Amino acid sequence: MTIQVGDKIPEAILTIMSDDGPKPLTTSDWFGGRKVVLFSVPGAFTPTCSARHLPGFIDHIEDIRSKGIDAIGCTAVNDVFVMDAWRRNSGAAGIDMLADGNAEFAEALGLAMDATSYGMGQRGQRFALVAEDGVVTALYVEQPGEFKVSSAEHVLANL
Repeated sequence: MTIQVGDKIPEAILTIMSDDGPKPLTTSDWFGGRKVVLFSVPGAFTPTCSARHLPGFIDHIEDIRSKGIDAIGCTAVNDVFVMDAWRRNSGAAGIDMLADGNAEFAEALGLAMDATSYGMGQRGQRFALVAEDGVVTALYVEQPGEFKVSSAEHVLANL
């Protein structure tokens, strides 16, 4: 079942790159006690994700934070090294790049997708959500192949 507004974020372990290397991070630690925006992309370095999705959040980071958002995160079914390389390559300072290497978080949210026909295996759908202390307050899930409601501009307009 897909997560809905009002649901608590499921417990999962993501990985983030720290100064000391890969660091496991529970969803309760990342979401807990603050208001956050999380957006999901099917894959780091993929065309729409690199040309439009991540850059939109980079461009609007201060505007989003000015609406009371404590943190912005990007998740993808990629390993932590790929997510960190994408962060460095794109200049995404200030956005937490949260690796969901085995799609466990995407599956727990009910937002996993089978992209094997594209040679990409199991992936997460493109979406954005707002959560307050681990409870979803807004959810924007894209239709397959679209990029509209999960954009930084749409999220910002609805904060």
